[in-house]
Amino acid sequence: MTSEGLDLTHLVALAAALGWASGLRLYAVVFITGAIGYLGWVPLPEGLKLLQHPLVLGASALMVLVEFVADKVPGLDTLWDAVHTLIRIPAGAALAAGVFGGLGPEWGSAWAIVAALAGGTLAATAHAAKATTRAAVNTSPEPFSNIGLSLLGDAAVPALLWLAWEHPLWFFPVLALAIVLAVVLIVVLFKFLRSLVRRFSPTPQAPA
Repeated sequence: MTSEGLDLTHLVALAAALGWASGLRLYAVVFITGAIGYLGWVPLPEGLKLLQHPLVLGASALMVLVEFVADKVPGLDTLWDAVHTLIRIPAGAALAAGVFGGLGPEWGSAWAIVAALAGGTLAATAHAAKATTRAAVNTSPEPFSNIGLSLLGDAAVPALLWLAWEHPLWFFPVLALAIVLAVVLIVVLFKFLRSLVRRFSPTPQAPA
């Protein structure tokens, strides 16, 4: 069972990488995947070949630039993340499902459904960890930690995609570690933000 010369291990790793990375930088995922396919560096699965279209490449490149700037501005990055809660998760599911678009009706549909569920879940986890972390960092008045985290996210996406493509067996333990770290960040930083909100919220006055 292969698609464009990729075995099942490669396909699963690629689907997981697309799902997870979409929760961090959706437009970078779309642009990078489409660009490497357009340039002929890698053969994209049939369900992802639409990303090679020049119109999709142009639109995603523009959004990469917009997101690159928006993600470096404290406050604006949190608003950007809030808006993209409704975009990154279904997009991650769709991209993961697209990996199995060339397997044919018998196997392709079943794997696409599984990939969509897993890809959406991975995108949601990565997005929640990113949004929570950035919101917590924004409580600091200095902008350097915010910019540093943003640049780290910029670098993580191509690194994850490359690892999934070139070394899929190494990708899975890295993904597992990232998931554990994300869950810890979500729990710890959510509690921090909640305590911060309670601290600065006005205390209700007791009736006279």
